[in-house]
Amino acid sequence: MNVDQPDADACPAGRVVLVGAGPGDPELLTIKAVRAIRAASVLLVDDLVGDRVLRYARRGARIVHVGKRGGCTSTPQAFIERLMVAEAQRGETVVRLKGGDPMLFGRGGEELAALRAHGIDVDVVNGITAGLAAATSIDVPLTHRAQARGVLFVTGHARAGAAEPHWPTIAAVAAHGVTIVIYMGVATIDAVQRGLETGLPPATPVAIVQHATRPEQRSWRTTLADLAATVRRARVGSPAIVVVGDVAAVAEAGAIGTTGYAAA
Repeated sequence: MNVDQPDADACPAGRVVLVGAGPGDPELLTIKAVRAIRAASVLLVDDLVGDRVLRYARRGARIVHVGKRGGCTSTPQAFIERLMVAEAQRGETVVRLKGGDPMLFGRGGEELAALRAHGIDVDVVNGITAGLAAATSIDVPLTHRAQARGVLFVTGHARAGAAEPHWPTIAAVAAHGVTIVIYMGVATIDAVQRGLETGLPPATPVAIVQHATRPEQRSWRTTLADLAATVRRARVGSPAIVVVGDVAAVAEAGAIGTTGYAAA
């Protein structure tokens, strides 16, 4: 595909909308997201966006899959940014469709900067982030007045060449009543467990949700001491969310602090 930039004076001004498609269930799309998808002439779609979301695209819209998934071969980010700029400069209405929310582990900040550097009109439409949706799907509240006064969203997948998350520091924060929600942590789950065990008890409750809100969703309740073993035993794959903290022990009846969680 040719992404050379045309003469800006030869084309009408286009625009880009960074749209959060949510965790997968199309019914969790916002009204604003659906409107943006319907208005798009070009959609650049991430791997984690379900096909059911694309049913809102208008007839004749061009759909380009630009896969992004941790641990897999992905479309280079620089190419995606050049493609957005080129299409907008051709006069297209471009929707960059992302799983979850563009501004939470969605590279929205990078793409905003790239587009604005080229004078492209750009908007952002928020989506329900997978960490929140995953917890809610198994009746786990991320905050609770009795047990969790805050929540920390963290990725287990560092950018190439960047430092990994410092899990002992994260554990020290969590020990003071903060729930940890880990994105993209399955591939490094042993390091995650070892780091968190430096500041949290082995019996700390953990919930794992794979493919949150999708028909193929699976979930497990376990403890920090058995986290990595549970991931291996259950063959948990991406995308998955790991919730660490007392709120993860919520029983199906909804009681806060209930024990008896079991490794699957």
